Amino acid sequence: MADDQEKTEEPTAKKIEDARKEGNVPKSQDASGVITLFVAILATLMLFPFISKHMILLFQYYFSLVGTPVDKLFVMDIVLVTIREVLLMMMPLAIAVAIAGIIAAFAQFGFLFTTKAIVPDLKKIDPIKGTKNLFSLKKLIEGIKITFKSFTTLGVGFVFFFYFILELPTVALFGLDQQLYWLKDKMIIISLVMLLIIFIFAIIDLIIVRKQYFDGLKMSKQEVKDEMKNMEGDPLVKSKIRQIQMETARRRMMAEVPQADVVITNPTHYAVAIKYDQEKFSAPIVVAKGVDNIAQQIKKIARENDVHIVQNPPLARSLYSDVEIDKPIPEALFAAVAEVLAYVYKMNKR
Repeated sequence: MADDQEKTEEPTAKKIEDARKEGNVPKSQDASGVITLFVAILATLMLFPFISKHMILLFQYYFSLVGTPVDKLFVMDIVLVTIREVLLMMMPLAIAVAIAGIIAAFAQFGFLFTTKAIVPDLKKIDPIKGTKNLFSLKKLIEGIKITFKSFTTLGVGFVFFFYFILELPTVALFGLDQQLYWLKDKMIIISLVMLLIIFIFAIIDLIIVRKQYFDGLKMSKQEVKDEMKNMEGDPLVKSKIRQIQMETARRRMMAEVPQADVVITNPTHYAVAIKYDQEKFSAPIVVAKGVDNIAQQIKKIARENDVHIVQNPPLARSLYSDVEIDKPIPEALFAAVAEVLAYVYKMNKR
């Protein structure tokens, strides 16, 4: 019984689908971050001429204001121009990053639309439970992981940044265009190095997240059995339904025996009732058949209704195994059945 309660079974497809409907999916923040950062770097490189152009225009605008008296309209003009230029530079990059975030989520768990994750739940604002979650072991481990990843990534990035700082005295002698392109090259190097480190962490995190997710959805043997019952129906109920169906079919079959022309037996185990109506059927049909107890019931009903019973063991076994209820006999048995019917018709003077 204890084994049935241990969650040792892999989650079923229904269990996973139900979790998706609840908004519970395996999502690695690190994996999303890698994709978003990669797209951000790529977009920055592609948009760099555009961004640098507007940056130069903005600096030229500032330099043109030197010596201009400062008043309220002057300050408003500076603010509006600055906001406009910054938005022109940042909006394409922001749109690219937003699209990357959507792609990152889709790549991990596909398309998912559910409102259950945002439905208000009073349990989530329980201060006691919230305090326990805040100081839980899981939160502590997550904090340590984030701190380690952040310090490692920033530490490596700082080492490269420090070496680039040493070049600033020389770079200060460059023109503004050359300085911007020097800055672009160094940004690319630092970004790629940090991206590589984050990518390694993301692969590890993705493996851990997916393992924890599927481990969390594991089911006990009893849960698997209950789910199968819910999906396919209780085996006891299904068995009862089959029993009722078989009983109904048996009664309907027994009701046809009085209209049969003959019952062929072997004589103890098999009984097959044959009916031949030349106006309705091109060949005799089997209206009832059975073995053992059912065979005895068929013969009893036949005797009570004056239906002839003929012993022919080979023919009885062949009819029972080869012909279904309400189906015509096969051509191979025509001669044998015709001989029996001829005998019966002769006895009935037909």
